[in-house]
Amino acid sequence: MPLYRDEAIVLRTQKLGEADRIVTLLTRTQGKVRGVAKGVRRTKSRFGARLEPCMVVDVQLYEGRSLDTVTQAETLAPYGDVIARDYTAWTSATAMLETADRLTEEREPAVQQFLLLAGALRSLAGGEHDPGLVLDAYLLRSLAVAGWAPSFHDCARCGADGPHRAFNIASGGTVCPSCRTPGSAAPAPATMELLASLLAGDWVVADASVAQHRREGSGLVAAFLQWHLERGVRSLRLVERERA
Repeated sequence: MPLYRDEAIVLRTQKLGEADRIVTLLTRTQGKVRGVAKGVRRTKSRFGARLEPCMVVDVQLYEGRSLDTVTQAETLAPYGDVIARDYTAWTSATAMLETADRLTEEREPAVQQFLLLAGALRSLAGGEHDPGLVLDAYLLRSLAVAGWAPSFHDCARCGADGPHRAFNIASGGTVCPSCRTPGSAAPAPATMELLASLLAGDWVVADASVAQHRREGSGLVAAFLQWHLERGVRSLRLVERERA
């Protein structure tokens, strides 16, 4: 398959030489791929701003030994243009792109991750919900797709019916009194309700939440993400959260 075409989301770019860039793409059918976009940094580049982070493109590549070569790129959804105008939305999007990069492997199909990221970027660009909520919803769902779905109701260890007050990251979510271990957090019930709604896509409940519970929930999501990725997502440090 020397020449192939696919729908893709631009995850990140890095300079190569004087005029080229290496572009990391999350494609719908091929998974994550890395390609060289030749001459893209020149003023008269035929790719223009199509191969910038957050853009959804119809891309054609020529398969190479270590890096593919981008031969065509057509814009399908210019989310990057809109998101870049809002700092909070942009930092949230950057954290999502980095997470998607970390959760996917090169040449390993990840259709669910692709669709999840595309939907989150569309929500950010459309201003449908608070950027912080969109980010946390994406992080929880992307972890669930990767096989690390947290529990926010029943006990993550023994399955005892909830709701339970304690939350233990290493155990996978809420834990009952019998399974609770030292170091478990005790978030507010409203925070647990918020996180459960974000994971389930219940935006009526999520949008009605208050800043205090959003901040507490974001801390739990970030810690849960870091635990499973085994190191933090650097972009999360730049995200601005709603303040009371």
